[in-house]
Amino acid sequence: MALVIEGEERIAAPIGKVWEALNDPEILKEAIPGCQSLEKNSDTGMAATVVLRIGPIKATFNGEVTLKNLKPPHSYTIQGEGKGGVAGFAKGGADVTLTADGADSTVLKYAAKAEVGGKIAQLGSRLIESTSKKLAGQFFSAFGEKVGA
Repeated sequence: MALVIEGEERIAAPIGKVWEALNDPEILKEAIPGCQSLEKNSDTGMAATVVLRIGPIKATFNGEVTLKNLKPPHSYTIQGEGKGGVAGFAKGGADVTLTADGADSTVLKYAAKAEVGGKIAQLGSRLIESTSKKLAGQFFSAFGEKVGA
């Protein structure tokens, strides 16, 4: 089951600072809902552990996050794949674009695609879609607050 989520966040920080934060594992870890650990294992790769609840299912996903198509400081693609044991798997990615809005503000746009399989996929598309949109919204607003602080 696949879905697409799009959104936009205005961040009160210059584009260079936002770009740095998008590549900072500590800031990403704090902004990703349910993220237990996020450790850089290469220039463009990170290992992640995320605990999520989707409806009645709570699962721990272990996986990889990869940054691709890097065009500093304007855009990149972030991709992730996690296995949640008996709960199933989740994989997805987001194309992230930054546009300077004056000297002190940046508009971050994202188009995310997510795919789930296994037990989670049996929960129904409405629940998965609403949870995914909520998680994406939480991530980007938390990210914006951290960077704009």
